[in-house]
Amino acid sequence: MIYVHVPFCRSFCTYCDFYSEVASAGAGRFDSYVKALDAEIFARAGEITSDCNTLYVGGGTPSVLPPSFFSGLVATLKKAGVNTTFDEFTVEVNPEDIVEKGQGYVEALLEAGVNRISMGIQSLDDSILKWMNRPHTSREAVEACYILRRAGVKNLSVDLIFGISHLGMDVWKDTIERVLELGVEHISCYQLSIEPGSMLCTLVGKGRYKEADEELCREQYELLCSMLSAEGFRHYEISNFAKEGYCSRHNSAYWKYVPYTGLGPGAHSFSFDGKTASRSWNKADLKAYIAAFSGEGKENIVSREVLTSEQMRMERIMLGLRTAEGVQRYLLPEGDLPLVDLGNGYWRIPESDFFISDSIISSLI
Repeated sequence: MIYVHVPFCRSFCTYCDFYSEVASAGAGRFDSYVKALDAEIFARAGEITSDCNTLYVGGGTPSVLPPSFFSGLVATLKKAGVNTTFDEFTVEVNPEDIVEKGQGYVEALLEAGVNRISMGIQSLDDSILKWMNRPHTSREAVEACYILRRAGVKNLSVDLIFGISHLGMDVWKDTIERVLELGVEHISCYQLSIEPGSMLCTLVGKGRYKEADEELCREQYELLCSMLSAEGFRHYEISNFAKEGYCSRHNSAYWKYVPYTGLGPGAHSFSFDGKTASRSWNKADLKAYIAAFSGEGKENIVSREVLTSEQMRMERIMLGLRTAEGVQRYLLPEGDLPLVDLGNGYWRIPESDFFISDSIISSLI
């Protein structure tokens, strides 16, 4: 598994705390980033397992970059000795990029080997999109879906956000219905959270936004689950729903404790040999990243930690109980459990309790 972080966005969303920088700063920064990324790939190729079968390019907003970036990325991985026969190659995109760049851009992504697109729609209500500071309209989101389909995309995932205090149930229901009409294969849906460092956190601190109450969030989540189930979506992880055969292989591997290599500024990596687990991460600083992999930087931009056996147990519980597949019984404490026995040595949180999964998981670790 390989994750590549693209640290560029056209603008910053109200709720986001992921590391990124404004893309309009100039092509020179893109070029320097690509050169540093190539250098990191060659430096760390030995860490990438021989059975690597997924590549995920996220951000930031990868679709601000030209198609040559993606074909070049694959070429560099191949030159570094990495298996590039990916079962799943996902690229995150934003609707405005797809509309602006058109069908030819998407076709070029597919020619580069991309076979799955994850698009950040977030909402199909223009007032909500404006409040989120999203740089697209609902019309552009729908148009982008049509462009992706015409170009030949057969595995399309979209992101949605619920739990916004001024998002009414009628608007939320309409958004879900319209997304279902688009015929997407996968939906990721997240409850709005107040992340430190985000613009939303600042708004809360100034009293300009009040968090949605828990009952509204629950109602919106349960409506989502009900409507997607009725349309044949499998609720395979707390925030993820897929048609048969379209679960995200890359993200599913995270939840199964599979090792992965993260490349780019701010990217995280994980290694696990069955006994020992460790994490490492690059500093979330593009300038330092470029300097480090150009040979000019003296600062160590990589941090590492080795996990204790108890940390590994807790992580495997937290990750496994996010999914419909659950977690192995031996990892769980003795006693009565608020879980369902799947009969194969695994226990899971029932879907009806997914909304309160955090409190259930906390009680078990």
